[in-house]
Amino acid sequence: MRRPKLKKASKRVSCAKRYKIQKKVREHNRKLRKEAKKKGVSKRVKKDPGVPSSAPFKEEVLREAEQRRLQIEAEKEKKKQAKKEERAQKRKREKEAASKGTEPKAKKARQNENGKQQTAPDRNSKHFLCSELNKVIDASDVVIEVLDARDPLGCRCPQLEEAVLQRDGNKKLLLVLNKIDLVPKGNVERWIQCLQQEFPVVAFKASTYIQDKTQTKKSRIMPSNTVLDKSRGAACFGNSCLTELLTSYASKTESEALLKVGVVGFPNVGKSSLINSMKGFLACNAGVKRGITKSMQEVHILNNVKLIDSPGIVASPSNPPASMALRSLQVEEGNESVLEAVRTLLKQCDKTQIMLQYNIPDFRNSLEFLTVLAKKRGYLQKGGVPNTEQAAMVFLNEWTGVKLSYHCRVPENHSLPAYLSDNVVAEMQKGWDLTKVKTGNEETLKGVKFPSQASSISFISQGPTAGLLRVCDISEEQPDTGSTDKEEDQNHKPEHTVEESVTVDETNEPPLKKKPAQVQFQSVPIDISLSAPTTDDAYDFNTDFK
Repeated sequence: MRRPKLKKASKRVSCAKRYKIQKKVREHNRKLRKEAKKKGVSKRVKKDPGVPSSAPFKEEVLREAEQRRLQIEAEKEKKKQAKKEERAQKRKREKEAASKGTEPKAKKARQNENGKQQTAPDRNSKHFLCSELNKVIDASDVVIEVLDARDPLGCRCPQLEEAVLQRDGNKKLLLVLNKIDLVPKGNVERWIQCLQQEFPVVAFKASTYIQDKTQTKKSRIMPSNTVLDKSRGAACFGNSCLTELLTSYASKTESEALLKVGVVGFPNVGKSSLINSMKGFLACNAGVKRGITKSMQEVHILNNVKLIDSPGIVASPSNPPASMALRSLQVEEGNESVLEAVRTLLKQCDKTQIMLQYNIPDFRNSLEFLTVLAKKRGYLQKGGVPNTEQAAMVFLNEWTGVKLSYHCRVPENHSLPAYLSDNVVAEMQKGWDLTKVKTGNEETLKGVKFPSQASSISFISQGPTAGLLRVCDISEEQPDTGSTDKEEDQNHKPEHTVEESVTVDETNEPPLKKKPAQVQFQSVPIDISLSAPTTDDAYDFNTDFK
């Protein structure tokens, strides 16, 4: 027996001994092959000769053999999947047993009166999002409603504004026009003049490239020839104007407590990006995906000002389809497919502008547009089939993100909503330095680089978007029928829409809810009879070849 705590014996041998062993092995294998040859034993597997060509019913025999082979493979795959599912169930049971064993005693003791364990609230449910939004409104002294400059009227929520005006505590409402770099300058100026008749408006352009200070910094010294990122995405405009406005309002208030400013709005209008731009680094998660923020989050930007981030407003199902496609979470919830959302958005745009924006040829319907876009961007599946679903997701991300430029016209006849009056408007504008707001907006408009009117797509706004703020309203709201969609198409149809004056009937388009598994071609009857020529100049082969 080997004594413990000693080195393990080495397996190294000398070269002479190793060569000798290899020689002995070769001689032994040669001897075995020689004896097997004398006995007539061969290890080679004979090749299947197959079915001879002269055999009757050869095709039927081969077809039966192929079916048996496929059946055997299917049974093997079935057994393999069953074993895999069984192992997954076993791991799941072991994981649940381990989690129950390591559960803290305090959590085990926390039970209801009925003896059932309390479950954590679902952060993705509409009830939870509405409750968090109401918490932000109740805790705020000033409520900032962030609007997308591409469709400011569609980003306004009358239920939210009415709730802020009816809350106790003399709360102030402020409008921030974000993403102004995606809209022509004249359109931004007209929207500011229109919205200023109700609430103070601040023009803003948030920075999309924010440094994350939680990451460790490199100790390497930056070279002298390094150029800082001063691109359009990294630049921020309107930050100083909004900061000075909130600071001056906080100094005017008599209370010594912090000024709590709640940032609210629909998904993807730039609430978290606005807070990150004012803070100077990544304080809140932001992205193109809709509904990233799930709960309220407090961020201190100054000694006397604190911003409160909130989840997006839950849109009511009774809204027009175009508003639901842009600002709600219907696609993530599974209530609407991405293909239907793209089709709805294309109906509200000019077809010529879409072709110029994406540099694609003429198309007849939304499915053909997505097919051409998928080929142009390289979104192909196995066999070179265009991935229209991926193209639709990219199209929606460009419309909700900060890449595509489109604008809506300002209404000519502006009138105050039912919940606003002249006294309420005067009260909302009281306490703000409107001269400073006007000066700051002018400086912001001078610094931002705006797109031209020709490169921006004209989009038809559907008006203010209704939202859900109370839990009891969620179960009562039901989506409208298809008649509402037809009325909207008749009332709001541009001069040259994508779906109009098409030679192919729209009903021939395959249903958009089903995912295209493979390419399907429609057969066309063709007369291939040789006896009856189609034209007078057709050559008759029977004259020379008989």
